[in-house]
Amino acid sequence: MINHQLADGILKILLNRPEKKNAFTNSMYRELTQILSDGDQNPEVKVMLISGAGNAFSAGNDIADFMQSPITHEDAPPINLLKVLAGLTKPLIAAVDGVAVGIGATLLFHCDLVYAQKDVRFIFPFVSLGLVPEGAVSLLLPRLVGHQKASEILLFGEPISADEAQQIGFVNKVITEPSALPYAEQRAQKLTALSSGSISRTKSLLKDGALKTAVLNQIDIEGKLFIDRLHGPAAKEALTSFLEKRAPNFEGLD
Repeated sequence: MINHQLADGILKILLNRPEKKNAFTNSMYRELTQILSDGDQNPEVKVMLISGAGNAFSAGNDIADFMQSPITHEDAPPINLLKVLAGLTKPLIAAVDGVAVGIGATLLFHCDLVYAQKDVRFIFPFVSLGLVPEGAVSLLLPRLVGHQKASEILLFGEPISADEAQQIGFVNKVITEPSALPYAEQRAQKLTALSSGSISRTKSLLKDGALKTAVLNQIDIEGKLFIDRLHGPAAKEALTSFLEKRAPNFEGLD
């Protein structure tokens, strides 16, 4: 469900489950984690580029798969993926089309460059699902936009447009063409012509040290709370109501 191909120094990674808007299953988490780890260690790879097939980047978790195989420990596939993303040494570029929901949005905080097609919607639906944020977004988002704006985004979980995402600094450029991928490929090609050593050291200066330590620590903190909430009544009601296509009722569920 995830394709990858290395050519001219660019490792192109494609989330390839378009019939489900590239929603993640546990096997996809494991697969992407391995692809990213291998790419980061492969000397032939200068830059990695991730995109989604069809009309979506990723709709987040596959809810049915998620309910059948829920996260029960801090070494679960989604948490492992987030830690690998946070520790990458090579640049990771995202080309985002359609929607980026949940993990499909939070993983973008660990990309170095994000290009979004103009009709993209970013959604952080954690509270509406009875959960908490993941991927250190509770640390990285207020660092980017301030506490009040981060609270609005994470508490309400309302869609964010590509233009707004660019205004708050979450997206580098909004693409008016039908897909962001061709432009992202051009930027990836430009990076391959530059010094790999200078690129990796610059990324290290931007993301390593105290910030990286804080990010990994926050992923752990969020992961523990996420697991606790996931097995609570509010999340069960939210996920069940989603599958039953009805509004959740959180009254008395805490």
